[in-house]
Amino acid sequence: MIVTTPAEFVDAWSPERFPLQAAATARAAFLVAPYGFALAAESATDNRYMAMTEDVDSLRALAEHAALAAALRTCLPTIVFPGDPSTPDAVFPNNVFATAPGRLVVGAMRHGVRRREAARADIRGFFRDLLNYEIVDLSTQSLVAELTGSLAIDRARGIGFCGLSERCDLAGARAMHEAFGLKLTFCFALARGEYHTNVVLAPLASRAAIMAPDGFAEAAAADAIARVYGEHVLRLDSTQKAAFAGNAISLSPDSVWMSTRAAAALQPAQRAALADWGFGLRSVGLAEIEKSGGSLRCCVGEIY
Repeated sequence: MIVTTPAEFVDAWSPERFPLQAAATARAAFLVAPYGFALAAESATDNRYMAMTEDVDSLRALAEHAALAAALRTCLPTIVFPGDPSTPDAVFPNNVFATAPGRLVVGAMRHGVRRREAARADIRGFFRDLLNYEIVDLSTQSLVAELTGSLAIDRARGIGFCGLSERCDLAGARAMHEAFGLKLTFCFALARGEYHTNVVLAPLASRAAIMAPDGFAEAAAADAIARVYGEHVLRLDSTQKAAFAGNAISLSPDSVWMSTRAAAALQPAQRAALADWGFGLRSVGLAEIEKSGGSLRCCVGEIY
């Protein structure tokens, strides 16, 4: 079922209709190293989080990324694919490659610099030939679907929250709903200037959520999503959103990962709330990588 208004979502949602049935967190992760790290001017046309006026240090980005991979390996198996200077945004693979159990989904990217990533034979081959995953290729279709950048998924319930923007149209949302095998997808407009849902919304192990209400075009859409998680909703202000506190991910039932900058933006009461909900806060410094307009969650491809 796909719904497109807050009222339709409220009518469709209930804990009885959508119980916790599947795994809430991934069994492994994959990253793409920022080799030849640079800022892609094409992507900056609709990503206001990119620091286009600042210099970037490719060696520092590589060091940050290596530290991220090492930290994630303390939580779950983590694979790192090589980067390519011709695809500078590839450090954020979750927008191009994502998985459901037994299935690799390849996204349909808006920008040409990112469409080159979708053609990578090594990542496709890893999932197809080594893991025996079916490949669902959206990259050849006439739509825009930037996977878990645009689509935040409550995995245990099979519910997708899809923010529509230049990076995802309604046809793309429908294609992702089918590709990920979702039971319910709520499509809503992001606020003007927002490019990806995963900057403004992060479901945490299907039992809590972080959200930035001002990232939604309609407050009612954020309120409707919050109903799923009850009192376990961490609401961010605009400053915290800009620090990427919404670009977070749970990679185990007892952890939430975000960048050091994002974690520093949280108030003590917000940190305490995460702890009360059973989430240990894990952070890694990504200041250089964040100049590219994404943060920790964007760096992580999940393997289900």
